[in-house]
Amino acid sequence: MCSAADNALGIYLSIPFCRSKCTYCNFASGVYPATDHVRYVDRLVEDIGRANPWAAEIGAELPREVDTIYLGGGTPTLLSPELLLLIFDSIRANFNVHPDAEITVECAPGQLPAAMLETMMTAGVNRVSLGVQSFVDEEAHSSGRLHNRSIVEDDLRSLRAAGITNLSIDLIAGLAGQTFASWEDTLAALVGADVPHASVYMLEVDEDSRLGRELLQHRSRYRAELVPGDDAIARMYERAIERLASTGLSQYEISNFARPGFESRHNLRYWLRRPYLGVGLDASSMLRANTRRSTLSSRAASDHFESSSVVRTTTTDDLEAYLAGHSSPEISWLSRDRQFEEAWFLGLRMNKGVSLDRLRLEFGADRTARVLMTVDRLVEVGLLISDGSRVRLTARGRLLSNDVFQEFLEPEPVTAAAH
Repeated sequence: MCSAADNALGIYLSIPFCRSKCTYCNFASGVYPATDHVRYVDRLVEDIGRANPWAAEIGAELPREVDTIYLGGGTPTLLSPELLLLIFDSIRANFNVHPDAEITVECAPGQLPAAMLETMMTAGVNRVSLGVQSFVDEEAHSSGRLHNRSIVEDDLRSLRAAGITNLSIDLIAGLAGQTFASWEDTLAALVGADVPHASVYMLEVDEDSRLGRELLQHRSRYRAELVPGDDAIARMYERAIERLASTGLSQYEISNFARPGFESRHNLRYWLRRPYLGVGLDASSMLRANTRRSTLSSRAASDHFESSSVVRTTTTDDLEAYLAGHSSPEISWLSRDRQFEEAWFLGLRMNKGVSLDRLRLEFGADRTARVLMTVDRLVEVGLLISDGSRVRLTARGRLLSNDVFQEFLEPEPVTAAAH
């Protein structure tokens, strides 16, 4: 049985503009001239306006009812108030936004002027996520953040005075120079901030961030030599789980903690595989097939449509290409096997885990039974726990979650080389 949320839509809007680029950031965002802001929002509004015909063209169902909106980035509040209102006006002109919709805006501390706060209230924003990352000023500054602890506290007071009390704070375990003592200071400050939601991420090391590249290349411009080791980062993460739980912020997903009723409704869409539309640079969508009508323009797309009920799309991460309108989203219709894999590795991210009954209902008893041998093996080595109804990650499994998820993926087929 589908819930109302299964039949509604979430909208994610990517705002890729930053005042400075953080050393750890691996997102498609950066420092761009303000003249790009107008061009970018014009393009966003254009894409929002043509979302329905685009969905019909590819054979996807695009619900008109919207119950979550999320502006991320980047720093959405770098837009002018007029541009922010233009985005929300466009959404409401093309979709029915529920009166109680969760509307979130990501904010960088110290970059929330009074005029923008007033505009956010006018637009119906009722949830704010603050990218604090560390309450220790030296750690924040060395990673490229432009705030200090006092600025964060001022922003929290301003948001609450404006009536926005559904607040979240992001932290990163593993920043350059971070120690167990400084991490305790950050956790204590988070607890003292008394917010109903927090996200705690372990530092990612990859080539898409300056700090990640430096770590991989053993350089030191961004203090890579001061990044804690993997074991230390894991201990910081475990300490965060323990500390936050003691103050009522219970872990409900690998990186997310909330008081009851304050879980991120938008982010739950991703893990529960509910439909969402991504608009803007490097934005992703997940939609269901439109079983009533399709105007697919190619036979290849039609073949995918016949064998799949889920489509994922991703827009370009090249800002100039996006602004020029020279790129179309990448479209991928998911096979039933791929959907089944996603049901496992997305569902296992949540502390409540995966419902075996729901899997059987959606994918069939035989397909579900075939993977239970994998579950049993991972239970034996202490990475999963199963009560016969639900399968969940253990505490150790959450630390090794990527390894666990890999166990539920079929190997990619090997294509023979041409001779």
